[in-house]
Amino acid sequence: MRVLVVEDDPLLLDGLRVGLGLAGATCDVVSSCGDAEAALATSTFDAVVLDRMLPDGSGLDVLKRLRAGGDLTPILLLTALDETSDRIDGLDAGADDYLGKPFDLEELAARIRAIARRGAGRASATLAWRDVTLDPATMTAARGGAPLPLSRREFAVLSALMERRGAIASRAQIEDRLYGWQEEIESNAVEVHVHHLRAKLGREAIETVRGLGYRMGDGA
Repeated sequence: MRVLVVEDDPLLLDGLRVGLGLAGATCDVVSSCGDAEAALATSTFDAVVLDRMLPDGSGLDVLKRLRAGGDLTPILLLTALDETSDRIDGLDAGADDYLGKPFDLEELAARIRAIARRGAGRASATLAWRDVTLDPATMTAARGGAPLPLSRREFAVLSALMERRGAIASRAQIEDRLYGWQEEIESNAVEVHVHHLRAKLGREAIETVRGLGYRMGDGA
């Protein structure tokens, strides 16, 4: 899951980046309305964590402009403005969820997973393909009910493929799930992770669609 965090407090911003990263998210971070809108215009995110009070304006105005422009990216407002009227304003402006400061990081991560899941049109909190299941909340995988050990990035690649249920995921789409803006993309990283996953799941589990990308094998 790739998340954009928009927050102007540098300590909180860094804490969110690290904490959500440990929860399995690839996080990109910005600290202004302008940078948030530029990021959303050029990149795709599974969810956005948006502060209401930013140095160059209101996160609520950013939200309204995005929704007016047809942007349906799931957005959680994270703010010290937590009166009932504030929550109503945020939700009516198009927010998918609203969480006041201070907050519990595990709750925030759970709320992000929930809005991202709804945004993708999935009802279940777990992902399944044949006898393989993934639980994004615990970052655990199982095959036939037995634990399936996966590295963090193997888990991210398999999640990206299983979420599409047989559709093709391009190399660029998978790389977006693995790397934030500040990380160097290794030239053959996707191929390496796919190779490792095939070794654990069987070569037929992941199909290479030449020139387009990858998808889960028949039966997804």
